[in-house]
Amino acid sequence: MATFSSSKLNKAVKQMYMDLSQGDKVQTMYIWIDGTREGLRCKTRTLDSEPKTVEDLPEWNFDGSSTYQAEGSNSDMYLIPKAMFRDPFRKDPNKLVLCEVLKYNRKPAGIHFETNLRQMCEKIMSMVEDQYPWFGMEQEYTLFDSDGIPFGWPSNGFPGPQGPYYCGVGADKAYGRDIIEAHYKACLYAGVMICGTNAEVMPAQWEFQVGPCEGISMGDHLWIARFILHRVCEDFGVVASFDPKPIPGNWNGAGCHTNFSTKNMREEGGIRHIEEAIERLSKRHHYHIRVYDPKGGLDNARRLTGRHETSNINKFSAGVATRDASIRIPRAVGQEKRGYFEDRRPSANCDPYAVTEALIRTCLLNEEGEEPTEYK
Repeated sequence: MATFSSSKLNKAVKQMYMDLSQGDKVQTMYIWIDGTREGLRCKTRTLDSEPKTVEDLPEWNFDGSSTYQAEGSNSDMYLIPKAMFRDPFRKDPNKLVLCEVLKYNRKPAGIHFETNLRQMCEKIMSMVEDQYPWFGMEQEYTLFDSDGIPFGWPSNGFPGPQGPYYCGVGADKAYGRDIIEAHYKACLYAGVMICGTNAEVMPAQWEFQVGPCEGISMGDHLWIARFILHRVCEDFGVVASFDPKPIPGNWNGAGCHTNFSTKNMREEGGIRHIEEAIERLSKRHHYHIRVYDPKGGLDNARRLTGRHETSNINKFSAGVATRDASIRIPRAVGQEKRGYFEDRRPSANCDPYAVTEALIRTCLLNEEGEEPTEYK
C-alpha cells in the first residue's frame, strides 16, 4: 500500500523543535478558500506581538495564478483577515486567520466566476441582524487511505452492508476514531463552535456539527473546522473527502444538513414563521439546488436520488421527522410549535457562505423567481 511520506516522519523528533521557545514572536497562519471554492490554502508569517483582535492583523498577499484565482500576468491577490482562532497545532500564542481574497481592484476574487462568497454573505447578514438568524451545520465526510480506498475497507472488496456503523462502537464498526477525537479536541482548543460528532451510516464516514452560530460566523467556523480536519488528517496520513457520493451504489452519500432559525421561529408560536419560510423555499427549490454545491447541482445529483435518506433532487418536499424530504421539521419542534428546521439538501462540499446567504434571501428577504431545471 502507498503511504503519504510526511505522515511517516518522526513526530517525536519534530516535537523536540516544537517545544523550543519562540520569544515574543507569534506565528500567524493565513487561511483562504481557493478558486475551486472547495480547496483550502495556507501560509504563515511572523508577527512581533500577539494580535488581540482581527483588526490587529495586517493584510497580506499571494500568487493567485497558482490557486485558480488569477491570470499569471496579474496574479497578486490580497488576503484580508476576517476571523481569528487559536492555533491547536503550534499552540498559544499562535493563531489561525481566516481571510477573504480580493483582486487587484479590491473586488472579490475569481477568474470565470466569483470565488470569495463571504463578502456578499456578510452584506446580506447585516440586513437581517434584527432577526438574529442562527445556523447549525452538520458536516459529513469520508476518510480515505493513500490508495484512494475508504479507510479500513478491504483493498479488493467491500465491508459488510450498512446497518451497524451509524453511531457504532467497536473496531469492526468505527473506522478511524483517533482522527475524529483529535479533530474534536483541536476544534475546541481553537475556539470553533463544534457541538458534536458521530460515526455515519457508511463505514469510514463521519460527521461533526458546528453551531449554533449567528450570521456570518457560521461560514467562518465551518471553514476553519474543515481546515483543522484536513490538517489533522495530514498528520495521520489519511485524506478527508467531502465528495457528496464518494462510493457509488448502495452506500449513503455525504451532505451538510443546515439547521436554521430566527428569533421569531424560536419564540412562542414560531411554527407559523417556520411554515412561512418552508412555503417560500418550495417556490425556489431549483435556485437552492444550484447554490448548494460548487458545481451548480451536478455534484448533488449523484447524492439526492430519493434513496439513502435523501429527497429527489428535482422535487421539493417537507415533513416532520422525515429524512427523505428536502426540509425536515424535528419532531420536538412539531410538538412545541417553535424552534428550527433542517434543510437536508446542501452537499458535503457546499460553501457555507452560499448556503446561509441563500436561506436568508429566500426566507427573510422574500426574494422570488427561478428558472426550472432538471438534474440527471
